[in-house]
Amino acid sequence: MKEKWYSIREAAAYLEIGEPTIYRWMRDGKITFRKVGDSTRFLREDLDAVVEVHRAEHSGEEVKKHCPYCNGEELVPGRLRSTGLLYFQLKMSKFWTLSENALKTDALMCARCGAMILFGDLTKLKKLKEAPPEEEK
Repeated sequence: MKEKWYSIREAAAYLEIGEPTIYRWMRDGKITFRKVGDSTRFLREDLDAVVEVHRAEHSGEEVKKHCPYCNGEELVPGRLRSTGLLYFQLKMSKFWTLSENALKTDALMCARCGAMILFGDLTKLKKLKEAPPEEEK
């Protein structure tokens, strides 16, 4: 499939900003553009790359009220099980320290779409990140 090229006017419309902003971003090097003869063109990936995502600070409990996939409001608590409980283990952990460095996971399942959402123990994660790594013996 051939990629669509956007003109300055189309790029501004796509991003829902004014054309002067596009020119300023080009001048400041904040947006990637291509020159085809005298024409300035953008690919959609250029336009999408200029959009910055700023995450809002939510409490953990606030995030657990809605499904991130379908925005459903009925999330049923439970645990995801395999042959035992699932745990998150920090990458820096050693195999024989699994019990000390394993973080319990809790799960919510969306009653609307069936998505599984996992949450770990942030209190224990913070303590493990602050603790110095074990030295090799």
